[in-house]
Amino acid sequence: MRKTVYGLAAATLLALASGAAHAAAEFKTMTIVVGFSPGGGYDAYARVLSRHIGRHVPGNPNVIVQNMPGSSSLKAVQYLDANAQKDGSVITAFNPGLITESLLSPEKIRFKFTDVAWVGSITRDLRACYAWGASGIKTWDDLLKATEFNIGAPAAGTSTYINAAVLKNLFGVKLRQVTGYPGSAEERLAIERRELDGGCGAWSSNPPDWVENRKINPIVSFSPVPIPNIYGNPPFVGDLAKTKEDKDLINVLIAPDAVGRPYVASKQVPADRLAAVRQAFDETMKDAAFLAETTKLTLPVEGPLQGAEAAKIIDSIYTAPPALVERAKAIAK
Repeated sequence: MRKTVYGLAAATLLALASGAAHAAAEFKTMTIVVGFSPGGGYDAYARVLSRHIGRHVPGNPNVIVQNMPGSSSLKAVQYLDANAQKDGSVITAFNPGLITESLLSPEKIRFKFTDVAWVGSITRDLRACYAWGASGIKTWDDLLKATEFNIGAPAAGTSTYINAAVLKNLFGVKLRQVTGYPGSAEERLAIERRELDGGCGAWSSNPPDWVENRKINPIVSFSPVPIPNIYGNPPFVGDLAKTKEDKDLINVLIAPDAVGRPYVASKQVPADRLAAVRQAFDETMKDAAFLAETTKLTLPVEGPLQGAEAAKIIDSIYTAPPALVERAKAIAK
């Protein structure tokens, strides 16, 4: 009789503990912090994700998007360990160009992207540089002949800045970088006002009107795989390189594009909470409603990465040969 009572008591305690564990795993709210101002590509992807990931997170929390521009999105990454909740309820979207910058300028960034918990990536960055139609520049040869070509970027170290630096310092394009834009939305306005001659960025981030009415001319691709909805057959920058050393250099500089729309959390997040967020992210990447909305908004979902896969890519970037890194530093200035 006593064993039966003890057995029932143990079962009751086990059930209560299980219920408490389940409750602890539930999320009341969730925040996606975007390191740029509203209206750009990172913001667009984050808002679509926010409308669907909550269905897959324990507790079905409300998900909000918070814009936190600053230092080319580094401010939003640093927020994770500074003031954000460390329970997995806060994740950040940032520009992967910062990964390259942290490799080439560790004295400036003082942060490695192995020091965050990788949640996953929606798509690789399918990037291209383009010219505003009124500039008269239509092809790669036209760009090489141009006496000046102005491109905007938030700051040195972003993917846009690095792409433009490759064109300038490796291929001799007479290009001028104009920094200080908080996001791609502001850069687009400057292009339409003819303050800038073009830009470099994810092709999917361009306004549909620009693409449908061919207001811009794609000049060169920074993606080794085909870019959906692009026209004009722009050459891949790696194919324009004349030596193997130059090809290897370009590969180092564009490697972070493989994690083009990344989401990370603080490494201080408990393992079970991180696992729940990663699983929710992975399930959202297969969610029919999520995919239908990204298709409607012409936001490509090309080869989503799980958190562990993204982390392996980051590990490999930091093992680049020192000699190659030194040359990349000179090119990316």
